[in-house]
Amino acid sequence: MIFFKENEFQCKCGKCGLGYKDMDEDYLLKLDQARGYAEVPFNVNSAVRCLEHNKKEKGTPTSSHLKGCATDIDTPNSFIRYRVVTGLMRAGITRFVVYPTFVHNDDDHDKPKELMSRKGE
Repeated sequence: MIFFKENEFQCKCGKCGLGYKDMDEDYLLKLDQARGYAEVPFNVNSAVRCLEHNKKEKGTPTSSHLKGCATDIDTPNSFIRYRVVTGLMRAGITRFVVYPTFVHNDDDHDKPKELMSRKGE
């Protein structure tokens, strides 16, 4: 990894011990490549999650965070949001949910490809 530190991928519960080692390797390679393409920092709000933390975050039982193939990236303005999404797409990640302050993205092979929705859709 060029642009990320391993501790950025730890489950936010602080108890379960899930982290970088539990992330999907191919997804991490794409994410790192996307960060290079975007030329803006990717601040990871959430990565791999344990079941308990996923429930606390109101994640679905089929959340890609549980598989380690998803992150939520902070996007404080439209410029950053655009750069993040275009970088991810260029790297081959094509599943997104756009929230007002972050972008969920995943590379879950068990779900339909090429999805972009807004919070609430």
